[in-house]
Amino acid sequence: MGDEPPPPPLLSVPCFAWRSGEISASARAVPEETAIAFTFNGTTHAVMMATPGDFEDFAVGFAFTEGLIESSSEIASLDVVATPLGIELRVWLQEDRAKTYAARRRSMAGPTGCGLCGIESLEEATRLAPCVSNASRFDSGAIVVAMASLSAEQTLNGQTRAVHAAGFWTPARGLVAVREDVGRHNALDKLIGALARAGDMAAHGIVLLTSRVSIELIQKTARLGAPVVAAVSAPTAAGVRLADVCGITLVAVARGQDFEVFTHHQRIIGRAAHHVA
Repeated sequence: MGDEPPPPPLLSVPCFAWRSGEISASARAVPEETAIAFTFNGTTHAVMMATPGDFEDFAVGFAFTEGLIESSSEIASLDVVATPLGIELRVWLQEDRAKTYAARRRSMAGPTGCGLCGIESLEEATRLAPCVSNASRFDSGAIVVAMASLSAEQTLNGQTRAVHAAGFWTPARGLVAVREDVGRHNALDKLIGALARAGDMAAHGIVLLTSRVSIELIQKTARLGAPVVAAVSAPTAAGVRLADVCGITLVAVARGQDFEVFTHHQRIIGRAAHHVA
């Protein structure tokens, strides 16, 4: 850490509350957002707003989902530096990976106004994800149990009702890890980083999300290699298309005992209802 202490993940802020038609002074716990900058080998790669916390997990997960590393062992050092303006995550890559990263940075550079940078950005946003081809199967009841276990472990959201969570669950171990953040992408990156740092394999488990399932979350899940993603909310059309192409079983609108399976339903084992017209 730097000389500045990092901000807490939540704050209590004053408000006026209306209850049964009456107003009174009150307070509410709200999540903090702070600017977090990712630098790799001395070069700023990205800056985003996120919940301060789980910094090492965030750095490793972000580097992995961005394709900058293939494992946490390719990171030579990682420093978390708190400043008055935000947090800087300073990542230094191992020599071979550093050369690959430097070449990538050079290939992205181009003259202003040439149009190529915009095309590269569009290609990055819609890039294909790795194919997840393992034949894992899960009982339909596992989806219900897994989602219920995630809800019980959302500590920060329990205090603020304002953050997303991402979790990883396996039949053998139950809920392996949970990470929370104001950003749904950030929560998943933090989860992926935690799994990578612990050496946990994702091939036989379920990624759990409290958000809608957009294309970026499918891209990150595919990088992780998890065969199933289950979410509280509905998916986007692009998310469904990519999950289908890359072999991920997409379960969404998972609430209570009910859920919907959009792609690769063969991984979910249960009794099907047959309706005859």
